Amino acid sequence: MTQLDPRAATGAALEAGQAALDQVAREVAAAAARFGQVAPALERLLATTGRVVVTGLGKSGLVGAKLAATLASTGTPAFFVHAADALHGDAGMVTRDDLLLAISKSGTTAEVVRFAEVVRARGVAVVAVTGCGGGSPLCELADAVVDIGAGSEADPFDLVPTTSTAVTAVVGDALAVALMVARGFGPNDFHQHHPGGALGARLDRRAP
Repeated sequence: MTQLDPRAATGAALEAGQAALDQVAREVAAAAARFGQVAPALERLLATTGRVVVTGLGKSGLVGAKLAATLASTGTPAFFVHAADALHGDAGMVTRDDLLLAISKSGTTAEVVRFAEVVRARGVAVVAVTGCGGGSPLCELADAVVDIGAGSEADPFDLVPTTSTAVTAVVGDALAVALMVARGFGPNDFHQHHPGGALGARLDRRAP
């Protein structure tokens, strides 16, 4: 690594950070513009009588774990299974009544694709969350696709999962909100799942 003097480093760092924010903002705006295209995925999620099993690998997996927690707290039973663990026994957690929500920017992540293949063989529905635009093994397996876009990452070298993970997190939250509304999930329902902490205390004050 080339070390800059502190003043130059600060200036360059601020410019890079601002460029990253601008890039993420553009991609989030693009995701908002095409959000109506998630209707088939939303219908699949609403039709699921079991749980939503979220999977991913690496940074996408970390975002997936957060999404599973958000879904579970907002009226859609869900849990996270790491794609690598799924291939070593954890695929047994998935039942035919469940739905697999598989996250992979490229749609080619080997472990995610293989997990999807395993559950599809049992008749489990698969929704892909990806930026592949439909042309990937994961998209070919999926019953519906949530497009996160294929924009460049926000780091200067287009290498670090930044834009893709940010858009995945935002679109995941939008799906959770859409499901809340579709299910008629309200504050009292949320309180049943979240009685603790500041949110729980705030909802206690609102309870009749």
